[in-house]
Amino acid sequence: MIGGGPGGYGAALYAASAGVNVALVERDALGGTCLNRGCIPAKAFLETASVHRHVAHAAEFGINASAPSVDFAVTQARKRKIVDGLVKGIGGLCKSRKVTVFNGTGSLGANRTVNVSMSDGSSTVLQGANVILAAGSVPRTVPGFDRGGPIMTSDEVLDLDYVPARVAVIGGGAIGCEFASTFADLGSKVTILEGLPKILPGLDTDVANVVVKSFKKKNIDIRTGVMVKGHTPNASGGTVVSFGEGEQLEVDAVVVSVGRRPFADLLGLQGTAVKVTERGFVDVDAWCRTGEPGVYAIGDLVNTPQLAHVGYAEAILAVKHMLGEGPAPIAYDRVPWAIYCHPEVAWAGPGEDAAKEQGLDVVVAKHQFRANSRAQILGELDGLVKIVAKRNADGSAGQVLGVHMVGPWVTEQLSGGYLAVNWEATVDEIAEFVQPHPSLSELFGETVLSLTGRSLNA
Repeated sequence: MIGGGPGGYGAALYAASAGVNVALVERDALGGTCLNRGCIPAKAFLETASVHRHVAHAAEFGINASAPSVDFAVTQARKRKIVDGLVKGIGGLCKSRKVTVFNGTGSLGANRTVNVSMSDGSSTVLQGANVILAAGSVPRTVPGFDRGGPIMTSDEVLDLDYVPARVAVIGGGAIGCEFASTFADLGSKVTILEGLPKILPGLDTDVANVVVKSFKKKNIDIRTGVMVKGHTPNASGGTVVSFGEGEQLEVDAVVVSVGRRPFADLLGLQGTAVKVTERGFVDVDAWCRTGEPGVYAIGDLVNTPQLAHVGYAEAILAVKHMLGEGPAPIAYDRVPWAIYCHPEVAWAGPGEDAAKEQGLDVVVAKHQFRANSRAQILGELDGLVKIVAKRNADGSAGQVLGVHMVGPWVTEQLSGGYLAVNWEATVDEIAEFVQPHPSLSELFGETVLSLTGRSLNA
């Protein structure tokens, strides 16, 4: 395996558990972007923001607490402790499963040969019956916004040990909204600059609207349909961002969050039939096979959803295929998605508009968290559960096509909806299942029940 992120180390550990002799090449720290510069540290920051938010509203629960202040250096140290522990955990698993880890840069040559330039200056050559390419991705940048000083990508912002007073987030996608939510909850004045007509493009409209309304309550300034032009550093260490039609915004930090690009730059590939597309992705088939026999590519390196759990799934798929176990391809249109801003977003399957665009005749039900007893207890009222089902010939709701949630802890509630979508369950089948009360998850059950034509509370 070339690359030690979720795809690479996932493939290594899964293959080793199946009795395969495995070598893993990683040029940086085990865990890749997700663990070291992405999912895990970003969520650690979001949890600090959540604690700050709860303490700020403690009086509403009868808890007398002084106005909270933020020591972000402590937050940073806590994040590093979490990351370091998880990195060591992966190393321990590799050792216990006898995965040989090479700390260096791997490049693929002919006949499944991997040349490794070791971090200590030495080199070695490996050859495998199969090779999995899992080199991951790096942040995309914006012309005129080179990294340095107040200009940061997701890599640099996760090393901050202070909370900037004024933050501009360039890009209103999932990652941008997570950073915007984090800093707003920590007291920053946040502005999102998005070139498209709306933030979170691709989300179900009802879900996206909840996020927009909640962000406005946090005083996040959302500027859509604007293009950034450049910036001019000021004497205080910040910068003035130029955007739109002659507009300017003075901030202390700029977070460039416009997506990630595949990082095939150092893979070599000379003398192989591995093809890289114009957009930089390694070309693969439904089983993650490249054009080179015995060579697979997975994770952010291929043009599939850039999600760590998709990388894990592709790792398992590739290993099963090389072992001749005949696995079914991944249904990418049904994988679970999660955005960890506040309020959280989670979904599986198409939203209402997307289903209609596919020519499907659908029945839709949606219910608000504000009517849910557990949400009221938590004081988290913003959000809804929306279910998109296929319309039967008699007009009733049938197979569940999509489950879309926005609200408190929905990233932890999606599993039932995900299973429903992927098992092609009907609303009548799901309605038979009993949901715990009081719970946030019962809103999913009540929304399904309402699609049967009968209901309790929803």
